[in-house]
Amino acid sequence: MSGAGAPDFFYREAQRLGYVARSAFKLLQMQKQYKLIKPGSSVLDLGCAPGAWLQVACQSLGPVKNGGLVVGIDLKKVKVPSVHCDARVQTVCADVMNLPKNLIRALSPQQRGFSVILSDMCPPVSGITTKDAALSAELGMRALDLAIGRTAPSDQNIQGEAQTNDPDCGVLLPGGHLVIKLLESEDVRELNQICKPLFRKASWLRPKATRSSSREIYLISQELL
Repeated sequence: MSGAGAPDFFYREAQRLGYVARSAFKLLQMQKQYKLIKPGSSVLDLGCAPGAWLQVACQSLGPVKNGGLVVGIDLKKVKVPSVHCDARVQTVCADVMNLPKNLIRALSPQQRGFSVILSDMCPPVSGITTKDAALSAELGMRALDLAIGRTAPSDQNIQGEAQTNDPDCGVLLPGGHLVIKLLESEDVRELNQICKPLFRKASWLRPKATRSSSREIYLISQELL
Protein backbone atom coordinates (compact mmCIF):
# COMPACT_ATOMS: atom_id res chain seq x y z
CA MET A 1 0.00 0.00 0.00
CA SER A 2 1.24 3.49 -0.75
CA GLY A 3 2.22 5.85 2.04
CA ALA A 4 -0.08 8.56 3.34
CA GLY A 5 -1.00 11.05 0.67
CA ALA A 6 0.28 8.97 -2.24
CA PRO A 7 -2.22 8.04 -4.95
CA ASP A 8 -3.01 4.33 -4.84
CA PHE A 9 -5.62 1.94 -6.20
CA PHE A 10 -8.41 3.12 -3.92
CA TYR A 11 -7.64 6.79 -4.58
CA ARG A 12 -7.79 6.23 -8.32
CA GLU A 13 -10.94 4.13 -8.06
CA ALA A 14 -12.63 6.84 -5.99
CA GLN A 15 -11.89 9.38 -8.70
CA ARG A 16 -13.07 7.03 -11.43
CA LEU A 17 -16.36 6.22 -9.71
CA GLY A 18 -17.15 9.74 -8.52
CA TYR A 19 -16.54 9.35 -4.79
CA VAL A 20 -15.12 12.40 -3.04
CA ALA A 21 -12.63 10.30 -1.04
CA ARG A 22 -11.08 6.84 -0.96
CA SER A 23 -12.76 6.25 2.43
CA ALA A 24 -15.91 5.34 0.47
CA PHE A 25 -14.44 1.87 -0.02
CA LYS A 26 -14.28 1.29 3.73
CA LEU A 27 -18.03 1.67 4.08
CA LEU A 28 -18.61 -0.25 0.84
CA GLN A 29 -16.71 -3.19 2.35
CA MET A 30 -18.76 -2.96 5.57
CA GLN A 31 -21.94 -2.96 3.51
CA LYS A 32 -20.84 -6.01 1.59
CA GLN A 33 -19.90 -7.94 4.74
CA TYR A 34 -22.55 -6.79 7.22
CA LYS A 35 -25.40 -5.21 5.18
CA LEU A 36 -25.86 -2.49 7.78
CA ILE A 37 -27.83 -0.04 5.63
CA LYS A 38 -31.01 -1.38 4.07
CA PRO A 39 -33.64 0.26 1.83
CA GLY A 40 -35.58 2.73 3.94
CA SER A 41 -32.92 3.00 6.67
CA SER A 42 -32.38 6.23 8.59
CA VAL A 43 -28.62 6.86 8.79
CA LEU A 44 -26.66 9.25 11.01
CA ASP A 45 -23.09 9.94 9.83
CA LEU A 46 -20.92 11.51 12.55
CA GLY A 47 -17.79 13.23 11.23
CA CYS A 48 -19.16 13.15 7.69
CA ALA A 49 -16.54 15.33 5.94
CA PRO A 50 -15.69 15.23 3.07
CA GLY A 51 -18.87 13.26 2.24
CA ALA A 52 -17.79 9.89 0.84
CA TRP A 53 -19.79 7.96 3.44
CA LEU A 54 -22.83 10.12 2.67
CA GLN A 55 -22.53 8.93 -0.92
CA VAL A 56 -22.27 5.24 -0.03
CA ALA A 57 -25.05 5.50 2.56
CA CYS A 58 -27.41 7.12 0.06
CA GLN A 59 -26.57 4.52 -2.58
CA SER A 60 -27.31 1.77 -0.05
CA LEU A 61 -30.82 3.13 0.49
CA GLY A 62 -31.71 2.13 -3.05
CA PRO A 63 -34.15 4.06 -5.28
CA VAL A 64 -35.80 7.21 -3.91
CA LYS A 65 -39.15 5.37 -3.81
CA ASN A 66 -37.72 3.17 -1.03
CA GLY A 67 -37.52 6.17 1.27
CA GLY A 68 -34.87 6.51 3.93
CA LEU A 69 -32.72 9.39 5.13
CA VAL A 70 -29.03 10.23 5.61
CA VAL A 71 -27.97 12.99 8.02
CA GLY A 72 -24.32 14.00 8.23
CA ILE A 73 -22.86 16.05 11.07
CA ASP A 74 -19.39 17.59 11.08
CA LEU A 75 -17.42 20.46 12.58
CA LYS A 76 -16.79 21.60 9.02
CA LYS A 77 -19.52 22.77 6.70
CA VAL A 78 -19.98 19.87 4.27
CA LYS A 79 -21.67 20.29 0.91
CA VAL A 80 -23.70 17.25 -0.10
CA PRO A 81 -21.86 15.62 -3.04
CA SER A 82 -23.78 15.88 -6.30
CA VAL A 83 -22.77 12.36 -7.37
CA HIS A 84 -24.40 9.32 -5.69
CA CYS A 85 -26.53 11.56 -3.42
CA ASP A 86 -30.10 12.79 -3.72
CA ALA A 87 -32.59 14.84 -1.71
CA ARG A 88 -32.59 12.26 1.08
CA VAL A 89 -29.14 13.49 2.21
CA GLN A 90 -28.64 16.53 4.42
CA THR A 91 -25.73 17.87 6.47
CA VAL A 92 -25.46 19.85 9.68
CA CYS A 93 -22.46 21.90 10.79
CA ALA A 94 -22.10 21.32 14.54
CA ASP A 95 -19.81 19.98 17.27
CA VAL A 96 -20.97 16.45 18.04
CA MET A 97 -19.30 16.62 21.45
CA ASN A 98 -21.69 19.36 22.55
CA LEU A 99 -24.81 18.61 20.53
CA PRO A 100 -27.74 17.49 22.75
CA LYS A 101 -29.32 14.15 21.93
CA ASN A 102 -32.78 15.64 21.57
CA LEU A 103 -31.56 17.95 18.79
CA ILE A 104 -29.98 15.01 16.97
CA ARG A 105 -33.12 12.90 17.41
CA ALA A 106 -35.16 15.76 15.96
CA LEU A 107 -33.34 15.22 12.66
CA SER A 108 -34.60 11.63 12.38
CA PRO A 109 -37.87 10.42 10.81
CA GLN A 110 -40.79 11.15 13.16
CA GLN A 111 -38.07 12.22 15.62
CA ARG A 112 -37.86 8.63 16.86
CA GLY A 113 -34.19 7.91 16.18
CA PHE A 114 -31.88 6.37 13.57
CA SER A 115 -31.55 2.77 12.44
CA VAL A 116 -27.82 3.11 11.65
CA ILE A 117 -25.20 5.35 13.25
CA LEU A 118 -21.79 5.68 11.57
CA SER A 119 -18.96 7.43 13.38
CA ASP A 120 -15.92 8.14 11.24
CA MET A 121 -14.77 10.83 13.65
CA CYS A 122 -11.03 11.11 14.20
CA PRO A 123 -9.03 13.66 16.22
CA PRO A 124 -6.35 15.82 14.59
CA VAL A 125 -3.34 13.49 14.63
CA SER A 126 -0.49 14.90 16.72
CA GLY A 127 1.90 12.00 16.19
CA ILE A 128 1.91 11.28 19.93
CA THR A 129 0.51 7.75 19.97
CA THR A 130 -0.97 7.73 23.47
CA LYS A 131 -2.52 11.20 23.10
CA ASP A 132 -4.07 10.41 19.73
CA ALA A 133 -5.44 7.09 21.00
CA ALA A 134 -6.96 8.73 24.08
CA LEU A 135 -8.68 11.42 21.98
CA SER A 136 -9.94 8.77 19.56
CA ALA A 137 -11.37 6.74 22.45
CA GLU A 138 -13.09 9.88 23.75
CA LEU A 139 -14.77 10.44 20.39
CA GLY A 140 -15.73 6.77 20.31
CA MET A 141 -17.30 6.96 23.75
CA ARG A 142 -19.24 10.03 22.67
CA ALA A 143 -20.60 8.17 19.63
CA LEU A 144 -21.60 5.27 21.89
CA ASP A 145 -23.27 7.62 24.37
CA LEU A 146 -25.23 9.31 21.58
CA ALA A 147 -26.31 5.92 20.31
CA ILE A 148 -27.46 4.23 23.51
CA GLY A 149 -27.59 6.93 26.19
CA ARG A 150 -27.72 5.79 29.80
CA THR A 151 -30.92 3.79 29.51
CA ALA A 152 -30.61 0.03 29.75
CA PRO A 153 -31.35 -1.77 26.46
CA SER A 154 -34.20 -3.73 28.05
CA ASP A 155 -35.93 -0.45 28.93
CA GLN A 156 -36.05 0.48 25.26
CA ASN A 157 -38.17 -2.56 24.50
CA ILE A 158 -40.48 -1.96 27.44
CA GLN A 159 -41.04 1.77 27.07
CA GLY A 160 -41.10 1.94 23.27
CA GLU A 161 -41.95 5.34 21.87
CA ALA A 162 -42.38 6.87 25.30
CA GLN A 163 -38.66 6.64 25.78
CA THR A 164 -38.02 9.14 22.98
CA ASN A 165 -39.22 11.84 25.38
CA ASP A 166 -36.26 11.14 27.65
CA PRO A 167 -33.59 13.77 26.81
CA ASP A 168 -30.81 11.35 27.79
CA CYS A 169 -32.16 8.46 25.73
CA GLY A 170 -29.88 7.27 22.93
CA VAL A 171 -30.77 8.04 19.32
CA LEU A 172 -30.16 4.51 17.96
CA LEU A 173 -33.35 2.52 17.49
CA PRO A 174 -33.67 -1.02 18.91
CA GLY A 175 -32.29 -3.46 16.34
CA GLY A 176 -30.05 -0.71 14.95
CA HIS A 177 -26.37 -0.85 14.06
CA LEU A 178 -23.42 1.25 15.26
CA VAL A 179 -20.02 1.71 13.56
CA ILE A 180 -17.21 3.50 15.42
CA LYS A 181 -13.75 4.33 14.08
CA LEU A 182 -10.96 4.12 16.65
CA LEU A 183 -7.18 4.20 16.79
CA GLU A 184 -5.82 0.91 18.07
CA SER A 185 -4.85 0.96 21.75
CA GLU A 186 -5.72 -0.76 25.01
CA ASP A 187 -8.47 1.82 25.60
CA VAL A 188 -10.50 0.75 22.59
CA ARG A 189 -10.91 -2.78 23.95
CA GLU A 190 -12.98 -1.29 26.75
CA LEU A 191 -15.50 -0.01 24.20
CA ASN A 192 -15.82 -3.50 22.80
CA GLN A 193 -16.56 -4.87 26.26
CA ILE A 194 -19.26 -2.24 26.74
CA CYS A 195 -20.91 -2.98 23.38
CA LYS A 196 -20.89 -6.78 23.60
CA PRO A 197 -23.81 -7.14 26.04
CA LEU A 198 -25.79 -4.31 24.42
CA PHE A 199 -25.76 -5.64 20.85
CA ARG A 200 -26.38 -9.02 19.35
CA LYS A 201 -22.92 -8.98 17.80
CA ALA A 202 -19.81 -6.79 18.09
CA SER A 203 -16.75 -7.30 15.91
CA TRP A 204 -13.63 -5.54 14.65
CA LEU A 205 -12.78 -4.70 11.07
CA ARG A 206 -9.73 -3.15 9.45
CA PRO A 207 -10.98 -2.35 5.92
CA LYS A 208 -8.77 -3.15 2.95
CA ALA A 209 -8.82 0.53 1.94
CA THR A 210 -7.09 1.50 5.20
CA ARG A 211 -3.58 2.80 4.57
CA SER A 212 -0.80 0.58 5.91
CA SER A 213 0.54 3.47 7.98
CA SER A 214 -2.80 3.98 9.74
CA ARG A 215 -3.72 2.53 13.15
CA GLU A 216 -7.44 2.96 12.58
CA ILE A 217 -9.86 0.12 13.16
CA TYR A 218 -13.65 -0.08 13.22
CA LEU A 219 -15.87 -1.50 15.93
CA ILE A 220 -19.05 -2.77 14.28
CA SER A 221 -21.94 -3.43 16.66
CA GLN A 222 -25.04 -5.02 15.16
CA GLU A 223 -28.64 -5.16 16.36
CA LEU A 224 -29.09 -3.12 19.52
CA LEU A 225 -30.97 -5.22 22.05
